Amino acid sequence: MKSINVAIIGLRHLHPRSYMLHFDAVKEMKVIAVAEEDKSLRNQFAQDFNLKAYSNWQELFSKENIDLAAIFLPHIDCPDAALAAIGKGIHVLIEKPMTVDSKSAEKIVRAAEEKGVLITTPYVWRYHPVVKDIKKLIENGVLGQIIGCQGRCAAGRLDRYIEGFSEWMLDVKKSGGGPMYNLGVHWVDLFSWLLGEKISSIIGKNVRINQTYNIEDNSFAVATFKNGAVLNLDISYTVPESFPYGRDLYIGIRGTKGVISWAPAYEGERDELFICSDCDSFKSAPIQHRTYEMKPVKGYSGIMGLDYLNDVAKSILHKKEAPITGAEGADVLKVVEAFYRSVEQKTEARL
Repeated sequence: MKSINVAIIGLRHLHPRSYMLHFDAVKEMKVIAVAEEDKSLRNQFAQDFNLKAYSNWQELFSKENIDLAAIFLPHIDCPDAALAAIGKGIHVLIEKPMTVDSKSAEKIVRAAEEKGVLITTPYVWRYHPVVKDIKKLIENGVLGQIIGCQGRCAAGRLDRYIEGFSEWMLDVKKSGGGPMYNLGVHWVDLFSWLLGEKISSIIGKNVRINQTYNIEDNSFAVATFKNGAVLNLDISYTVPESFPYGRDLYIGIRGTKGVISWAPAYEGERDELFICSDCDSFKSAPIQHRTYEMKPVKGYSGIMGLDYLNDVAKSILHKKEAPITGAEGADVLKVVEAFYRSVEQKTEARL
């Protein structure tokens, strides 16, 4: 079986090191090179993982035989690298949210389609075993018609980006914005995928606590799906340092026949899903607590990240559509843009 040669593009990000554990575990993939302007970061990373090192992706693409470029650049810089890779026939994994606006994302998607290469973005929450079961519960009618959803994602504090050499994340020109761009996109994608519906309108509110950086650190939204279901989002960089796994996460879905409630243990190995339903299949046990003991996996997002990369490898080798497509990533950005329009105009924004 042909090995997929991978290049890491950009190291001023929290995830490249943790992704390396997954790349090492996917037998079809082999990381051979890294590109990063910062000499100290580049040399240390290359030494730790025995890689060829380049100061820029332009030189790397010209000298190395690469099959997949994994891009971890500041959001504003992602399109140039992605388009250059696509132009050379290289498949692209581009860290969410892909870029700072949907037009740039759609340009990347069109280029990939024209060149016949894969473009994917890691909305890995779809791969969580609990999420897969929630998807089945919804599809099997256990919750009935979905009326309302809740999604909370509070992760870390702003200083983690400074400590992780990702200070650009706190600059609106380079990142696009605050937690809705970086964290909220996960929940926008996840709920859209779970419900099989697109968001048609959104009302947003930002709250800025910090006085040092030009981004907000708390975002709240009420989004309506095309089928009428409503999603309440609470996305934040404000969470106590003592919070388990450093993240306050919650997913709730309410329908005409039942509800589910889940507080994910990020990268944890044990989770519990609460289900209450009046449907016939739950008649003998209308209230259930399902426990999940996950396979312990080190690396970005644990088993979710590993399963995602395994699917990416299969898609490349068998010339199939990406497990999570660039077009889906562009759709998420359209929701984020509508959110910011709503914040600015102080009214509901339609997509």
